Amino acid sequence: MTTYEKTRVHAFRNDALGEHDAVGLADAIRRGEVGAAEAARDAAERVRAVEDRLHAVQAHADTPAPSAARPDGAFGGVPTFVKDNTDRRGLPTGHGSAAFTPAPARRDAPFTRQFLSTGFTVLGKTRLPEFGFSPSTEFERAEPVRNPWNTGHSAGGSSGGSAALVAAGAVPIAHANAGGASIRIPAPCCGLVGLKPTRGRLVPNEQSRRLPLDLVVDGVVSRSVRDTAAFLAGAEEHWRNPKLPPVGLVEGPSGRRLRVGFLLDSPNGVASDAVTREAVTATATTLERLGHAVEPVEMAIDPRFTEDFLTYWGMLSFLLGTTGRSLGADFDRHRMDGLSRGLRTTYLENWHRTPGVLRRLKRTKEAYAAAFRGFDLLLTPVLAHPAPELGHLAPTVPYATLIERILAYVAFTPVDNVVGTPSISLPGPLATDRGLPVGVMFSGRPGSERTLLDVAFTLEAERPFRRIQDA
Repeated sequence: MTTYEKTRVHAFRNDALGEHDAVGLADAIRRGEVGAAEAARDAAERVRAVEDRLHAVQAHADTPAPSAARPDGAFGGVPTFVKDNTDRRGLPTGHGSAAFTPAPARRDAPFTRQFLSTGFTVLGKTRLPEFGFSPSTEFERAEPVRNPWNTGHSAGGSSGGSAALVAAGAVPIAHANAGGASIRIPAPCCGLVGLKPTRGRLVPNEQSRRLPLDLVVDGVVSRSVRDTAAFLAGAEEHWRNPKLPPVGLVEGPSGRRLRVGFLLDSPNGVASDAVTREAVTATATTLERLGHAVEPVEMAIDPRFTEDFLTYWGMLSFLLGTTGRSLGADFDRHRMDGLSRGLRTTYLENWHRTPGVLRRLKRTKEAYAAAFRGFDLLLTPVLAHPAPELGHLAPTVPYATLIERILAYVAFTPVDNVVGTPSISLPGPLATDRGLPVGVMFSGRPGSERTLLDVAFTLEAERPFRRIQDA
């Protein structure tokens, strides 16, 4: 047995959940083969079996029950978790921060109501790094969330707790959201499907839509493409944005031939490592063999994009530090972690650049649109390298070193959040020598989720994703 095999953790067993994905479990519940209460009980037992090694849960619901909104929805009775930056009535919303003491939420957030409309049973809330700023779910004075494929490595961030539970088989699907990549970072780290929808596809986030540039979107992480597809279709039954084409239920590859542009290094000049380049190249080769046209492409974004994104990121930390008492009466910005404090300082040094930063970030959509001329999708790495060892991106690392490491890691994903376009992370065909998954990413035009799901189904059918219980 190799070292990484000794550090792998999963909860799959012969119980009500079995090896079902969320769609399969919902079907079993609908047919009466499994009870919703039985599924919730067994999922809770699975969580307990892995939690002492993964540290993925922030809060457990005292009396989890099937959603009263749509017990017959797409995921009627399927157990899941909500990320701890989104209100779930009766549970505190801590945002991963030690700067305040959260009180139980009095009501569900609008997105939570959309999420519950599909019939989920919420077992609790998952952990995230402070305010979702870090691409690794680590803390200054608490255990990090660990990657179930290799517990010495990061599960990603900011939806790291959700991804760890899904990858380990504790639940088949969980809530995730992103302001720069927080769905698509933990997905490749943990070998999952993570789709960032088009801005406005799902019920908007109440806080971020008041900002000059709304980066935040909600979604899920799952082990199968059909789970993500079924979630989007089910969520549309609750609310659909009339300004976007409907997604509907995508159930498999269409057979449509696509034109795909691909790049191996990020538009801002960060080079991906060898195993990541190999995964993207192998995916491009597979697409060509299946009849799709794949060609290299360039994206000429403003060379100041990274600096501008960092400034905007710092503005968010500054605003949170300034308005934090709306989260808790005892909020103390001095208790924010090293990354949050460093981002705040960065903004205070550059606040006068804000108008130009916003103007240039909003213009990124022009370069993005130019890169898509003649293409249906773009294929890229998700991250510049696989999940790092825990500690590499911890908030205890000196800020200058930490931000340099983050920018060298998260080099491909922020563009889609800035532009508002959809993209999906899929498990690639390779693994590292430590057993860690390596992901690939497809990005599309606004409203092109159907095309993203089409190519995702195609690749999943051609090379089924690695399963942690078999690896």
